[in-house]
Amino acid sequence: MNKVCIVGASGKLGKYMVQHALDRGYEVVGVCREQSVGKLDAFKGQMTIVPGATNDREVIRKAVSGCDGVLTVLVPWGVQQYSSGTAQSVLDYAEPGARLIFSCGWHISMDGKDVYSWKLKALVKVFGGLARLFRLVELDDQVEACSRIFASDTRWTVVRGSDLEEGESQGLPVWSRHVGDPILESNLTRRIDFALFMVEALENDELIHEAPATVGCQTPSALAPG
Repeated sequence: MNKVCIVGASGKLGKYMVQHALDRGYEVVGVCREQSVGKLDAFKGQMTIVPGATNDREVIRKAVSGCDGVLTVLVPWGVQQYSSGTAQSVLDYAEPGARLIFSCGWHISMDGKDVYSWKLKALVKVFGGLARLFRLVELDDQVEACSRIFASDTRWTVVRGSDLEEGESQGLPVWSRHVGDPILESNLTRRIDFALFMVEALENDELIHEAPATVGCQTPSALAPG
């Protein structure tokens, strides 16, 4: 792995991924909206920035060219098929054989075997409905994006995140194939560590065609005896 593209580089998660990637000596290309370029000033001279909408196919085509890996934050903002447009562009234009790592929430299920608490189901239903009403978020489009990824024959991994919090790193998160596993019960991960899992996944072939659901390695459920 020499060169990686980070789609959504200027966000909180994206900036952590940029730092982790640079720490590993990768050449980094970041994609972010033009108005957000200034958020990456801390990395000036250390990375290449391709400004533009992450669902703009031409922007993605340019950014992923020559990259061995692509890290994509699937943000469900707006009601313009943002997530699915971004995912499809990455799937279409990434180099053959590139490692493609996507982030999403626990509400995504690859095989339908996840078991969700009533709280999470209610939150997704209420929040998704209200957000769609006010044209803020389209959770269904993140589901559509992941459906396209799961059907792809590229070397993908979809990393499903728990609730995220700020704080110093506690180490690489633990994961399970299915939400409902007792190890995930704490439902909390440091954002810096979720970013670490994303970057680590670039070189972990055991995660190809997996959708790991993650939780912080120092949370009570992760530390509980198996």
